[in-house]
Amino acid sequence: MSLNGMDEYWVPEHVKEYLRRLGFVLPLDDMEPWIRSWDDWMGARGDFYDYRDKDGLGRVYEVHRRSIHPAMRVCKEWGSLLLNEEVKVVCDDQKATDWIGEFFSSTNFMAQAQATVVRAFGLGTGAWALWVDLDKRKVRIRHYDARMVIPLTWDEDGVTECAFVTRAFYRGKAVDQLQMHLRGGMGFSASFSSPSTSSPMASDDLLGMNDEETYRIVTVCFDHEGNEIAPVGVTPVYDTGCPFPTFGIVKPAVTNTRVDMSPYGQSVFADAVDAVQAVDLTFDALVSEIDVSKMRVFLSDVLFDREKTGDKTISIPFGKTDCTVFRKVMSTEDTIQEFAPALRTSSQAEAFRVALQMLGDLTGFGISYFDMDDSRGFVRTATEVSSDNSALMRNIRRHENALEGAITNIARAVMSVSRGFGEQIPGEGSVHVQYDDSIVQDVAAEKAQDMAEVGITLNAWEYRMKWLGEDEATARARAAEIGAGGSVKRDTGSGGAV
Repeated sequence: MSLNGMDEYWVPEHVKEYLRRLGFVLPLDDMEPWIRSWDDWMGARGDFYDYRDKDGLGRVYEVHRRSIHPAMRVCKEWGSLLLNEEVKVVCDDQKATDWIGEFFSSTNFMAQAQATVVRAFGLGTGAWALWVDLDKRKVRIRHYDARMVIPLTWDEDGVTECAFVTRAFYRGKAVDQLQMHLRGGMGFSASFSSPSTSSPMASDDLLGMNDEETYRIVTVCFDHEGNEIAPVGVTPVYDTGCPFPTFGIVKPAVTNTRVDMSPYGQSVFADAVDAVQAVDLTFDALVSEIDVSKMRVFLSDVLFDREKTGDKTISIPFGKTDCTVFRKVMSTEDTIQEFAPALRTSSQAEAFRVALQMLGDLTGFGISYFDMDDSRGFVRTATEVSSDNSALMRNIRRHENALEGAITNIARAVMSVSRGFGEQIPGEGSVHVQYDDSIVQDVAAEKAQDMAEVGITLNAWEYRMKWLGEDEATARARAAEIGAGGSVKRDTGSGGAV
């Protein structure tokens, strides 16, 4: 997908109309203007960055404001803080934990999931959804952002049915692919065709729930003119056999104040747009200050060679052409004169620093996260500011709690459908996410503290459950193998357990 805002993919109108004919009310209609606005801020596009101005003679010219893409920087920071390769999904059964860990590793899920979180925190919503290859009997996870997600059924507990729209290519031509994840199939069958007023399968029947509570994936494709097509090899309706959602909705822990009771989330910088503008205004002013403060050299007429063109005698220009060398007309004194304007970079840098502090505070990082280090002159890292930044840690916990449901949902769905393909996966029981907070916490110090408590207030198997993500039975067994009674032998060389 192109980075050019004009080429980005948005849900086409004919797909929206198709869903409306099924009887769905689309929450995307109310949220799309906001999503488009947040997308522009992430890409540093729009009237704030590219505008027209007039000079003293009334001539109009185009101006581009320089940007460090602060909105995107905010989203990338949240993505890196919340998800990385060390994040684990932990089940009650250790074999299920090992299987889902291997699946995520082999499909590079976490690296791609971080990009999904970045987009979701910028646009307010993202999603992971199952994609099934029936020929290879494999399950994969597709990643979507708010532009491609259309919730169909939802309540206060979350989204229970959802549609995902993407662009695919069939025989060299672009097609719009609509995939609906519906509980019970809602009347769709393998012989389903597009609903119409003359069809016996009217929209009321399509929306009628049956007794079957497993999720079905309904796929419909459209050509560029909005006509339905049936690509070879695409199953119109597939029953996953999964009793719980086959997707996970990703949203930041920020209340949507733009559209009431919407299933969509709100951008993490939605209430900080003014701070985003302040950062780029001060950055642009800082760069402009340096640009206009370059030394100017004024040269007398006598230093210029002349050539005759017809009846006219003109001076032959020389030197750089970036407005640093000027000619003093009709001047023979002070043949070379230099002028260097005084720089105000100190005050500009201070304004830039205040803008960064404001941005960090309004986007949940705390006032010191994006602060400029006085001694080194660049933005400090999360580890350096976490010790005195309680706001950051509180917000990390809030976002982790909001993110955990989406991760566990998609993990449970993957295991459920894979069992249907013959994978020997035991029942996962309860599922939770073990996050890696080493970026903002001294995890090594915490491990050392817990290790010191082993045998005093903490059992060795409890230590393994906490830090290695093992289930209780596995942790007890492995702790017993290491040392009698579950104690641990210490490695004096490394200071850890062996």
